Amino acid sequence: MSSRNDELLAFLGRVPIVATLGMHCDIKGDDMTAVLPFDEKLIGNFTIKALHGGAMGTFLELTAMAQLFLKADITGPPRTINITIDYLRQGRAEDLYARAEVIKMGKRMASVRAEAWQAHRDQPVAALLGHFLLRRSA
Repeated sequence: MSSRNDELLAFLGRVPIVATLGMHCDIKGDDMTAVLPFDEKLIGNFTIKALHGGAMGTFLELTAMAQLFLKADITGPPRTINITIDYLRQGRAEDLYARAEVIKMGKRMASVRAEAWQAHRDQPVAALLGHFLLRRSA
């Protein structure tokens, strides 16, 4: 029988954008940290070497979905209802890390908050608040 962590890794392996971004998750016990290794293709502004906002936003959304997948008793990936992303600082040409927290878990919907940072966790680069539809087993 596979663990929930193995199921998460299998889920991420089936999502094409995960491979395109190069994203992976480090799971230790109940803690999951998502990692977006730096790659030149993630640069949105070559003049100032800033990460593309779409890459950061997608990374945060996938991090929130991965956290939900780990915490909720759901049969498939959660579906995004809506998300709000605040871009707080310039994403520099280096690795990006993120963690997510499930704020509220209902029967059909969940709210998740996620933050991404680079050198210092207490200086987030971007933050997400999202609502997701859950697919539960019957």
